[in-house]
Amino acid sequence: MVYFPEVSKVEYEGPKSRNPLAFKYYNPQERVLGKTMAEHLRFAVSYWHTFTLQGNDPFGLPTMIRPWDGYQGMDLAKRRVEAAFEFFDKLNVTYFCFHDRDIAPEGATLRETNRYLDEIVDMLEEYMKSTGKKLLWNTANLFSHPRFVHGAATSPNADVFAYAAAQVKKGLEVAKRLGAENYVFWGGREGYETLLNTNLQLELDNLARLLRMAADYADEIGFTGQLLIEPKPKEPTKHQYDFDAATTIAFLKTHGLADRFKLNLEANHATLAGHTFEHELYVSRIHGMLGSVDANQGDPLLGWDTDEFPTDLYSTTLAMYQILQNGGLHKGGLNFDAKVRRASMTPVDLFHGHIAGMDAFARGLQVAAKLLEDKVFEQVVEERYQSYSDGIGATIVNGTATLSSLEAYILDKELSVHSSGRQEQLLAILNQYLLET
Repeated sequence: MVYFPEVSKVEYEGPKSRNPLAFKYYNPQERVLGKTMAEHLRFAVSYWHTFTLQGNDPFGLPTMIRPWDGYQGMDLAKRRVEAAFEFFDKLNVTYFCFHDRDIAPEGATLRETNRYLDEIVDMLEEYMKSTGKKLLWNTANLFSHPRFVHGAATSPNADVFAYAAAQVKKGLEVAKRLGAENYVFWGGREGYETLLNTNLQLELDNLARLLRMAADYADEIGFTGQLLIEPKPKEPTKHQYDFDAATTIAFLKTHGLADRFKLNLEANHATLAGHTFEHELYVSRIHGMLGSVDANQGDPLLGWDTDEFPTDLYSTTLAMYQILQNGGLHKGGLNFDAKVRRASMTPVDLFHGHIAGMDAFARGLQVAAKLLEDKVFEQVVEERYQSYSDGIGATIVNGTATLSSLEAYILDKELSVHSSGRQEQLLAILNQYLLET
């Protein structure tokens, strides 16, 4: 069966193309700073938003029109696999991602659920072998089922903790079998609604315990993929323990896990935390914790996780500026944790959304590379902090300064700090590069 007959292979046609089913900026073979765009960007399709999203919201019923409509249970799961690999091929992407419950339904027991999961994993494995497609990461859905209403690793019920642990164990085994390059933890329910009924210390310690068990089991089975944690400040809980990059890094360091985990950062989650996306990337990068990216954007006029396809060129450029300074994403990639709008219900809209996002990040890559080549902002930063390169500033940086030595230096010195930060000029330069590069 052909699921997307209206679409042939999406190809690069250049900025002047008016073909809506062609790339304008994403040329997989174009070389930027010594690597191809495909190598830099490592695009991945999210299984959940692309193949399971129905378009329902708190105010309305499903709207999505999909070729696999009408199937149920395992038949539906198998049709989605077929459609997914047709989509990957026509969009010309190598990677995909999934939650365990995206690809296979739940059974009456975990044993039955695992049997369903194994059957679909068998199918995925065959398709991956025949097409060369790869799994960027997989994860366990520890938030949708009512059993996780109070959390998974942070649940007050030890049986729920045990269930979550068993689900993670199976997820790691699937990751090993399919050659996943990463395994992600997103604590959708790992937080609290009110402190009046919460043992905060126990919940944080239990979350660390599950992560430690997972790292140990990954070693036990020989899974060499990267372990990732995805921060989010709220939704669905009021306060989630992995609030933002800084909070998550502090948690990992406190519990001795920083050497085993990196971060999978999402643009829309940064917005919800009150940060820019580049802030979250920068914080993670300087701590050596930048692992992978959920590529989307939020709507600043809305206060929830809208998961829109990324089209803001300022955001994609500044994101790629940080990623390039990180030496790339290494085992990570740019996963489109993004969904078409509820009114964009036809199958072809899935292609339009992905093409828009891929072009936006490709353009961001081009501009960020040129900014780095020209050392536009590095020169400004170096000049701004020049006082720490020698003299009293050097003693502060190298640790030889003391309160007494600094007092002796400054006591009778006339202080002048009237140097411009040049913010408006720098924004104008960024505009110039976006428009002319």
